[in-house]
Amino acid sequence: MTGLAIDDAAWASAWRRRSPADKLLVSAGLVLSALLLPVWPGSVLVGLTAVVLALGPARVPARTFGRAVRAPLAFIAIGALTTVVQVGDGVGWAPDAGAQAGELVGHAVAGSAAVLLLATTTPMSDLLPALARLRVPAAVIEVASVTYRMLFVLLTSLTAIREAQTARMGYAGVRSSYRSSGVLAAAVLTRAWDRARRLQGGLAGRGLEAGLRVLPETLPSSRRFEAATVVGLAALSAVSLAVA
Repeated sequence: MTGLAIDDAAWASAWRRRSPADKLLVSAGLVLSALLLPVWPGSVLVGLTAVVLALGPARVPARTFGRAVRAPLAFIAIGALTTVVQVGDGVGWAPDAGAQAGELVGHAVAGSAAVLLLATTTPMSDLLPALARLRVPAAVIEVASVTYRMLFVLLTSLTAIREAQTARMGYAGVRSSYRSSGVLAAAVLTRAWDRARRLQGGLAGRGLEAGLRVLPETLPSSRRFEAATVVGLAALSAVSLAVA
């Protein structure tokens, strides 16, 4: 296990050997559909399509997909709350609060499900070279690559420190839990800063001024899959617009 459930799901997915370009086409098409189509039934159909594809053909574990969607749902709920509350002379409900909140939640949930479809089926080692081929700026890809690698360092440090604190009864009470959580956050951030500084020093010492060049695995695209994706997105849009 790598420590990231989404990463483990991506490596174990039935779509692992499928071209990242194919999966980017599906995910990007669903995200655009979620943004442009009416909430009913467009966003609902987009969200259901993303979930069905993830749990069905891609064979992503339902528990992993459900846990991954919880964090976006929390941000969506906070965003929806800001649209329904109006602050002026007092605090009250904004005009058409229900409709605005419903549209925001519908578009956001559908788009998040489409993005998670890509995240749970495509490892970063496949996604980053695909983004480079799409002419995404090298600096953006490099930052994403370093951030991805540092996540595992942070998770390892977090687990080791928390286990040591638990063994010393660091979370036995409320006050000790607050104190241990603060020490844990400070220690993890300090280690992350030190590791990043040493990484930068090592790369500078080797005279590395450009990004690390690796030989990515080439996964051919499927014309049949791409054609089916385009037809499916067109059908989804037609049904949504017809019903709306």
